[in-house]
Amino acid sequence: MGLLAIVLAWAAASNFVDPEVFPGPGLVLGTLLQRLRDGSLVTGIGLSFKRLLLGYLLSLLSGGVLGVFMAASQRFREATGPIITGLQALPSVCWVPLGLLWFGLSDAAILFVIVLGSSLSIAISIDAGCRNIPPLFVRAARTMGANGLILYRRVILPAAFPEILTGLRLAWAFAWRSLMAGELLFVTGGLGQLLAVGRELGDMAQVVAVMLVIILLGLTTEHLLFARLQERLRVRWGLAR
Repeated sequence: MGLLAIVLAWAAASNFVDPEVFPGPGLVLGTLLQRLRDGSLVTGIGLSFKRLLLGYLLSLLSGGVLGVFMAASQRFREATGPIITGLQALPSVCWVPLGLLWFGLSDAAILFVIVLGSSLSIAISIDAGCRNIPPLFVRAARTMGANGLILYRRVILPAAFPEILTGLRLAWAFAWRSLMAGELLFVTGGLGQLLAVGRELGDMAQVVAVMLVIILLGLTTEHLLFARLQERLRVRWGLAR
């Protein structure tokens, strides 16, 4: 009902504004279908999602290792914590010039931007989650002989996973933003290029259509992956049936 109300309000408002500036839902839907028929939208989704998944996996690996080191060593956390917090506040688009200088006009530059834009939030969430678990859990595990990797794998990381999951969800959103920052600035063949072409041609309907596709992909991922993980976590912790 809420979505229908938004669409109706959108359609009504578009009647009083120049469609080249504020296209209505009918015009946007027509553009979306046209891009589906000529294959540019499907190709763009495939290329962007491929880069996104690869960049996110690299972020999980690098951010996970960094976060575990931060949680395990107070000296390491004190030495790197301020740097990581400062870099996390840096917008992803700021990494694009550096990526282009180092890797040129290539997918490697975009992956570099994605990893720098999303891995730090994973590291911060792992560090915070591991340090915020009840000390009783750790003491009880150690009395039963758990130490080192077994302690982290069996006790600390599972107990910290609710907070880590929040970091993973944020990292996914940051990865999307980093991807678009990279794809918008040079020709890549992804969704960012469709946005850039729509901007250059003054085709606001195409810009809005691609934005809606990105929102739909984000909602789909949230529902199929993160929401299900969250629900399973709630059931495991006895917060839901």
